[in-house]
Amino acid sequence: MELAQSAAFFGCTRKCIPGEGEWRNLYSHSNSRQERWTICKKRRKDLTVRVIQRGSESSTRSLAVKASDGGVEVETAVVEKPRVRTFEVYRGNPMPFGAIAQDDGVNFAIHSSGAESATLCLISLSDLQEQNRVTEQISLDPLSNKTGDVWHVFLKGNFEDMLYGYKFDGKFSPEEGHYFDPSRIVLDPYAKAVISRTEYGAYGPEDNCWPQMAGMVPSPDRKFDWEGDLPLKYYQKDLIIYEMHVRGFTRHESSMSRFPGTYLGIVEKLDHLKELGINCIELMPCQEFNELEYFSYNSVLGDYKLNFWGYSTVNYFSPMIRYSSSGILNCGRNAINEVKVLVREAHKRGIEVIMDVVFNHTAEGNENGPILSFRGVDNSVYYMLAPKGEFYNYSGCGNTFNCNHPVVRQFIVDCLRYWVTEMHVDGFRFDLASILTRSSSLWDAVNVYGNPIEGDLLTTGTPLSSPPLIDMISNDPILCGVKLIAEAWDTGGLYQVGTFPHWGIWSEWNGKYRDIVRQFIKGTDGFSGAFAECLCGSPNLYQGGGRKPWNSINFVCAHDGFTLADLVTYNKKHNLANGEDNNDGENHNNSWNCGQEGEFVSLPVKRLRKRQMRNFFLCLMVSQGVPMIYMGDEYGHTKGGNNNTYCHDNYINYFRWDKKEESSSDFFRFCCLMTKFRRECESLGLYDFPTAERLQWHGHTLGMPDWSETSRFVAFSLIDSVHREIYVAFNTSHLPVIVTLPERPGYRWEPLVDTSKPSPFDFLSEDLSERDAAIKQYAHFLDANSYPMLSYSSIILLLSLDDQA
Repeated sequence: MELAQSAAFFGCTRKCIPGEGEWRNLYSHSNSRQERWTICKKRRKDLTVRVIQRGSESSTRSLAVKASDGGVEVETAVVEKPRVRTFEVYRGNPMPFGAIAQDDGVNFAIHSSGAESATLCLISLSDLQEQNRVTEQISLDPLSNKTGDVWHVFLKGNFEDMLYGYKFDGKFSPEEGHYFDPSRIVLDPYAKAVISRTEYGAYGPEDNCWPQMAGMVPSPDRKFDWEGDLPLKYYQKDLIIYEMHVRGFTRHESSMSRFPGTYLGIVEKLDHLKELGINCIELMPCQEFNELEYFSYNSVLGDYKLNFWGYSTVNYFSPMIRYSSSGILNCGRNAINEVKVLVREAHKRGIEVIMDVVFNHTAEGNENGPILSFRGVDNSVYYMLAPKGEFYNYSGCGNTFNCNHPVVRQFIVDCLRYWVTEMHVDGFRFDLASILTRSSSLWDAVNVYGNPIEGDLLTTGTPLSSPPLIDMISNDPILCGVKLIAEAWDTGGLYQVGTFPHWGIWSEWNGKYRDIVRQFIKGTDGFSGAFAECLCGSPNLYQGGGRKPWNSINFVCAHDGFTLADLVTYNKKHNLANGEDNNDGENHNNSWNCGQEGEFVSLPVKRLRKRQMRNFFLCLMVSQGVPMIYMGDEYGHTKGGNNNTYCHDNYINYFRWDKKEESSSDFFRFCCLMTKFRRECESLGLYDFPTAERLQWHGHTLGMPDWSETSRFVAFSLIDSVHREIYVAFNTSHLPVIVTLPERPGYRWEPLVDTSKPSPFDFLSEDLSERDAAIKQYAHFLDANSYPMLSYSSIILLLSLDDQA
């Protein structure tokens, strides 16, 4: 444990996924995080950062540190003397947290255990954008405006276009874990909308990458017409999930969207998802983050690196404002409504909405990072700290959210409830969820019991068998009814796939499924038995713990790593476009280029690649568990072999609607038909693991499976109430085979899918005009109860009545 803890301190600058082969490189190698935070101008000129000071101060302070020395010149702006107060001030209530609109005013409440004084700063939208100044400051009285560790106040007045933040005074002692700085206005962690820059990728005032941010003051008369929207409440076993990026989905010019790169842009394209057979979308991070967080010039592409993926949250209650078509209009309320429109319209089409949430760390990074919110409000509460104030780094991103601290776990539960009740989302995927199971900075015997206990090993960061946060979420009367999906690992070496604390309702991204399926499909020896487990929903991982196949989220590709097309095109990563000399990203991808590297290859290699893509997709659709498709894989999107595209706001990450149209009669057609087939088959989305009463394994010969180390063939037949019985086989050898089919007197096997065939004969759908002729070509094999399989191919056959019997 000591070794694990020491390795978890700040210093790792990559977001990695242990054991599953994919990296998210979050920061550049060339500069420290402090430099990347502050040096944000194109020509690396001195950057001026304005900091709002108390109105009583009348002098300007500056730090004369030049950018060339690895620092930045900081100029402190003086706030004019506050105007005559325009608000009536009352004591207020300590609960609930945040800014809460009531009929006659707004109640403000925020937890800060170490602050000696607190000031509520009210900022009009015009003052923030034009003058960067505080409109009005209200000092909170520790006697009347504080209850326990909660500062609170109730105000009456005109809050039109009004924003707010706080200033806290107290110790600035990093070695003790305190970062109170009264010169900084910090965000309320409970703010429902965060206002700063107006346009995605554009600088703030004076070319500032980190301009002053403020929260929206709510008003009681803002209503949204949900048009009777209710949760769809699909059984999880019936889901087909589509992982997607809000901006990337419609940003390319070929989308022809009226609102490219926005929530409303997705609404325009929901029919595409419906056609593909998707009934659940998983949105990559769309809580407020700063896409300019590690803004830097990329000499390879001649553009600028951005935080495109968004795994670095600034505020958890606020939607990403710059993903909305309306931006900061109406102080962010319009952006909130656009998210609601997306959810409402998705539900109308039978599509649930899951959010990818990042509660393992925040954008404030390590001790060199900015003070934006949590650090300035109560650093020692919100982050896991070592005895001398160092930040534990189980996230690989500089800090670790102190998830199992009582205040923090309540914050997380409150946040999740908000997105479910107010925004109507259907569930969450938790990034690096193993961090949510680690003990908090308070978790030691002295704090819990009042004295040390001999032999007690529960120190900060220790994995807990019954984590309070997971317990709270799992048994919460609201959250227990939504989808809960864990990315069951972190960068501190904790890997919990199959063992994540689950209370019977949590599912997991099954990284082992991905690794095994990739190995078997590309023809690696020794994986036939493990592949069969994957087809059954991974009972080796989940059955013993009392879980079901639907607790496994099956995927071959995700935002991390190769796309499906690149998985069959490249043996090695090609990440030069990231500007890091190809040093970033995972080196072991379990990929195979089918004989030649890159896109410009011979026709036979291209044909084999298409066959392999069909094999992967077929496998995903016939496996028990919940399939997840990555955005763009349905038409064969390529990132040019780049397996770590975290920083590209360009064609590399954009969905190519023109390419999708080119694929409409080819791979996209195959994908649509396969998802439709899965939905039709009662046996391909079982609630429980299949037994011998329903499932029978086969080899080349009927009823004789080959589980040897050299086996590259797996086949099974499955009783299905809709199609009577289906036969599925995978031949991942370089040699063709002839398989013997199960004897079924009075019935005849008919081919449905053969991935070795070109489109449209890869899937013999009912509307295919040449279907009967294609089936007749195999009549002599089928009459002999057999079927020929080419190398690297998979098939599905259906049982039908034999008219000649």
